[in-house]
Amino acid sequence: MMLEKKVWMTAEGYQKLQAQLEELINIKRPAVVENLQEVRGSADWRENSQLIHVQDELALIDAEIRRLQDMLAHSEVVEPQASDIVVDIGETVVLQADGEIETYTIVSPAESDPDAGRISYESPVGHTLLKHRVGDEVDVVAPVGRLHYRIVAVR
Repeated sequence: MMLEKKVWMTAEGYQKLQAQLEELINIKRPAVVENLQEVRGSADWRENSQLIHVQDELALIDAEIRRLQDMLAHSEVVEPQASDIVVDIGETVVLQADGEIETYTIVSPAESDPDAGRISYESPVGHTLLKHRVGDEVDVVAPVGRLHYRIVAVR
């Protein structure tokens, strides 16, 4: 999968992906390569399903390394703006919907974790909130239906 567009992410997200890549390259891949050499050294390696399993594991690690390298090569780290008025990537937004308060941090798709309140700038809610200001009311067309929010705070 070659990325053709820029991926905006927070400095924290970039560092996390960089750490994952370094772990794959420096720890996990060498361990699997060593395991592969051990399996190949066994007497009956041609009929060994373990060999196939280790080769598949190596292929998955190599694919993940390429994916992370591509993502990091096409990423641009963005810092939240000094203004706490306009919603931007990396900022936390406090929303009011039907009397309920919801809080989300706008992040890259790679950093997205909705259960932890981290939503992608490409998600319906995240995309709609970008560049809006405190006090704005926005309508979001989401898979669950139409949502109405008022932006209470940006931090």
